Amino acid sequence: MTSSKILFWLCISFVAGVLAESVIKIPQNFLWAFLFLNFLLIIIFSFAKKDFITVLGFCFLMFLVGVLRMQISEFNATNNNLKKQNGQGEVVFQGVISAEPDIRDSYQKLKVKIEDSTVLVTIGRYPEYNYLDQIELTGKLEEPSETDDFSYKNYLMKDHIYSVMYFPAVEVVSKEHKYTVFSYLYEKIIALKQKIRQGIQKTFLEPESSVLEGMILGDNGAMSQDLKDKLNITGLRHVISVSGTHVVIFGGIVMSLLLFCGFWRQQAFYVAIFFIFAYVVMTGLPASGIRAGIMGGIYLLAQKIGRQNAGARSITMAGALMLLINPMLLFYDVGFQLSFLAALGLVYFEPVIRTFFKFLLKRFFRVKAKEKPENLLSIISTTTAAQIFTLPIMVFNFGSVSWVSPITNILVLPIVSPLMIIGFLSSISGIFSQVLAFIFYLPCHFLLLYFLKIIDWFSKPWMQKTIQNVSWVWLIIFYVLIIVIVRFLNKKFKNFFV
Repeated sequence: MTSSKILFWLCISFVAGVLAESVIKIPQNFLWAFLFLNFLLIIIFSFAKKDFITVLGFCFLMFLVGVLRMQISEFNATNNNLKKQNGQGEVVFQGVISAEPDIRDSYQKLKVKIEDSTVLVTIGRYPEYNYLDQIELTGKLEEPSETDDFSYKNYLMKDHIYSVMYFPAVEVVSKEHKYTVFSYLYEKIIALKQKIRQGIQKTFLEPESSVLEGMILGDNGAMSQDLKDKLNITGLRHVISVSGTHVVIFGGIVMSLLLFCGFWRQQAFYVAIFFIFAYVVMTGLPASGIRAGIMGGIYLLAQKIGRQNAGARSITMAGALMLLINPMLLFYDVGFQLSFLAALGLVYFEPVIRTFFKFLLKRFFRVKAKEKPENLLSIISTTTAAQIFTLPIMVFNFGSVSWVSPITNILVLPIVSPLMIIGFLSSISGIFSQVLAFIFYLPCHFLLLYFLKIIDWFSKPWMQKTIQNVSWVWLIIFYVLIIVIVRFLNKKFKNFFV
């Protein structure tokens, strides 16, 4: 077994350990006993030169390390100092706003760093506050809510937030910002993001402006509920959010379009990486965007080197590294799950689907796909592969499935990249000159009209099916079936389709 395969299985074992602890809660006594026995067996079989059993022992060791890492994270969450004061009556704290304020129509949310903890504060729309402002809060700390349909507690836990405050009294202590290198750069990015937002709002009317804000900046706070519902029905909500699926598909389509335009694969790779990096920066470097960018970049690397196995191993290793830093992501961050699965879908399933489409063209339409048409076909196969691999997770978490999602994504995703680029140029131009912005406004306006028309046409209520109380058993069955089918198609039919 090669060293890369060994590392791959070690990463898989670590992820399995994190998952096992998230689901069944392994007692500490068993964990330490297994660790001791495992070390002993590894030493014995190493001297006996039983390589396979030694590797198996190290895999089990990494499984136990995954369990232990999750237990440490859960211990820190349980014993958080700020969390202990939830529900204890009125408290007074001073803290620093540690992220860009999330401003909505009638309220805003602030992440406030208080010593080694973070509290999510909901306050009125005005007055507005800025990143790194030091404020004093007077109010009640509460535990995030949980319902049968949604656990806000778990949703915030992945970001190490265990306490919330609703409409406390707020007083500004200081607006003098103390910078680190990262905080200084992050503040400049927020300032640029605000200027782009103003440029969009000056140039475009609703609902075009809110759609463009979502695509370019990852903001959907200004979007109407009606538009959000339509996006959910059509399966296009990921297009206007910092979504792992969005970034991975976006990177794949940019790569395909560049190859279609005549770029070499190596040139297309670097340009596509630049676009992904620029997108993540424009959204304000949120943790979800960074994770999605990493997954998208690794998928593009797999395309660049043209090795399917290397891409899958790199994605798995990157996922294991993210879980080592924050193991809560695996169970509580749907965005992490979607970006991971979308990337695997593109690595394993997209080549088979693309080859199948080529076979159909050749067999039934007597069309032989040359290089450029094949790159156009890859846009469709990219969308299809990502949709299939992420569908079970989407149904499990959101309880609905869109019948028209494959169609709408095929119709819309090819225009997302040019729409983002032209929209960005239009909004930047709008900061300096409305006349200059108008040059980019017209093509952007027509692309947005097309996007909104697709949403209107495919957002009838019957086009979405609600599926309640989906068991995790069905989730496992679906993914086992997907894995079996993909392996079967890769081994048996890939050469047949050519």
